[in-house]
Amino acid sequence: MKAVQVVGYGEPPRLTDVPEPKITSPYDVVVKLGGAGVCRTDLHILEGQWARKSGVTLPYTIGHENAGWVHAVGSAVTNVAEGDPVILHPLVTCGLCRACRAGDDVHCEQSLFPGIDTAGGYAEYVKTSARSVVTLDPALRPADVAALADAGLTAYHAAAKAARTLRPGHRCVVIGAGGLGHIGIQVLKALTAAELIVVDRNEDAVGLGREVGADHGVVADGSQVEHVLDLTGGHGAEVVVDFVGEGGATADGVRMLRRAGDYHVVGYGENLDVPTIDIIASEINFIGNLVGSYTDLCELMVLAAQGHVRLHTATYPLDRFQDALDDLDTGRVRGRAVLVP
Repeated sequence: MKAVQVVGYGEPPRLTDVPEPKITSPYDVVVKLGGAGVCRTDLHILEGQWARKSGVTLPYTIGHENAGWVHAVGSAVTNVAEGDPVILHPLVTCGLCRACRAGDDVHCEQSLFPGIDTAGGYAEYVKTSARSVVTLDPALRPADVAALADAGLTAYHAAAKAARTLRPGHRCVVIGAGGLGHIGIQVLKALTAAELIVVDRNEDAVGLGREVGADHGVVADGSQVEHVLDLTGGHGAEVVVDFVGEGGATADGVRMLRRAGDYHVVGYGENLDVPTIDIIASEINFIGNLVGSYTDLCELMVLAAQGHVRLHTATYPLDRFQDALDDLDTGRVRGRAVLVP
């Protein structure tokens, strides 16, 4: 089969022929890819940022946002059958450790991460586990939802946590309306009656944020903090969800936060620099957000099937993988890029 592989860090990936994945254990599921999301993490992998953490031997196939149709199943698989449309949770988990038993499978002690530390979905087929597949509603096409498998799942996880404390009349600032942020806005709109304020440096991204549900749009042109404070009566927002986490976003975001507010960190790249006395005096909370659980993905697919969450996507055939990566790297992708084998 055709697959896009990392052949060296700091080098362009290559489209090559590799063996199709085979069923080797009772709970294996092989999926024919219908769509593979192109993620900024893939750029970081190619740069070598994940080399030590992943420990993979090159060459290997990247791609961790995958959806398609079940191609083959192991002898013990009962939850899906050949031909079923599915989306894949990004992790392959054991189901036996303490985290898995508690439903917190994101922190599985023995997880594999296809596309990060084992073969991923920039290919015609990918192997996963019965524990990782979620059957799609007939109204959903794999290529349309593939990027929800990680970017969407991460955005959902953060937005759903934020929604637990948001009440009618509260304000929530969303920093960043790109690939994750535009999903997070839709989830927040579906789960809460809070007033949503989107902040982004890119005017088109702010427009997309307004288009998918934000009540106010603020272009980060240097006056964004004052603008948000004006929109919140000078008090700041009860919740800030930061999908950027770099380039000064965190310093701005903390200034946009109300006393006793929650700051959800999703994007990363810089350090938080907040005096501990300010944290104590204002009783603000900093909350980290990783990718969501299998249950989170099931819930997200319900919202997608109901039309509450839609991805803005640009699709590319598999052999144009480099165009997709370049477009993402240079900021030409509005929403998410998806490879279609």
